[in-house]
Amino acid sequence: MASISTFLRKTPVPALRAYFEVAAFNLAVKIDWEGEEADVVKPLLKAVNGMEDGEKARFLLDAERVCNLADEAGNTALLSVVQDQATFDTLEVGYACSLWVFLNERESFRKAEEVRYTDHRRHGRAWDGFVLAENCKVSTDPVALVAFTSAIRERFRTDNVQIDVFERQRLGHDDDMTKLIQVAIYREGRPGAALRFSDAGHLTRHVDKPVYEAALTYEPETGAIEVIADRKDTRIDLTRFMACDLLGQTFEEKRLPVLQYDLDRLLQPHDFERDFGDGIEAVTVTALRLVANDEVPDRFTLEKSALGDRTIWETAAHRFPGDDPLGGGWSVAHAKISVKFGPTATEPRGKTISLSITTPTGCNLKGLTAREQLIKEKYLHRWGLLADGELGDYDLEAVIEDA
Repeated sequence: MASISTFLRKTPVPALRAYFEVAAFNLAVKIDWEGEEADVVKPLLKAVNGMEDGEKARFLLDAERVCNLADEAGNTALLSVVQDQATFDTLEVGYACSLWVFLNERESFRKAEEVRYTDHRRHGRAWDGFVLAENCKVSTDPVALVAFTSAIRERFRTDNVQIDVFERQRLGHDDDMTKLIQVAIYREGRPGAALRFSDAGHLTRHVDKPVYEAALTYEPETGAIEVIADRKDTRIDLTRFMACDLLGQTFEEKRLPVLQYDLDRLLQPHDFERDFGDGIEAVTVTALRLVANDEVPDRFTLEKSALGDRTIWETAAHRFPGDDPLGGGWSVAHAKISVKFGPTATEPRGKTISLSITTPTGCNLKGLTAREQLIKEKYLHRWGLLADGELGDYDLEAVIEDA
């Protein structure tokens, strides 16, 4: 849950004023919006803490939604759907951007939440990717939408299904925007029971029907369909329904190629070459998990201390004189790499991205921000961390479980 003080202190006063004027809360303390920031935030914090329960609950819900899209990834999601990009580009990065869209483009804000939900789960346990024909038109014809919705109702035996089809963009590392069409799906699940306290304070059993969310994106330029859903069979069925009803295509379950990683290059000292204009100040290998190359695949992890100046390779040579495990007989199964970006106008302290890679296909980068895209699309190849070839029709779930 969002911190009240964090929301109030990190949001510019003009944006806070606009929010509280629109929300029309009954504040017990009069706020002098023309005063200094500290003279505004302190009484405002006191006023919010003194709200009656219903208004305070509404404020906390709004604050949590705004905070969830106030970081770099959240602002990127907002940028992908916002209508008034000219105004958006003039706003202070972070909370100001998030709150402005929340107040002025509520529908765009909701779509950005769906974008964040989808992109955060890319290449994870709930993800699959497939390939269809390029440059297909995603139909929004009422007949097609009814057929798509009906197929979902029949498949999951539920009457309550809601879909939302909208255009969005995905930011690349070179600031190019790729056009996507996203389909958000909400369906009602089977009833379940949970314990709740009644208004009188008595423990009761409450029957409720959960709502399950899923999402699909189609990239016309490449024909790629990516799907987010809780089960593998669900992902396949939803992709088939979209292909048939919204794209007019036959679904053949041709999977997107999946990147494979080869970390054995990190057994030796490695120079992480980078271009000056990309703003990367330093790249440091902080940990390696090694697997023995014999019948008994023993494992151990070598981790570099943050206090010393030794590299991971110098650490191994120092701690294992004459028997350095990086010298042979072991393979690298997992690596942690710290990528430090230099200061910018909006981030005077710079920013560090922690990269975690597990062979053969595990990587924590989701491409949520331009920096993550830069590392994943440009530098992993340049640094020699990608294996030759790609995985095609591959059981990604099994790979992730093994990782």
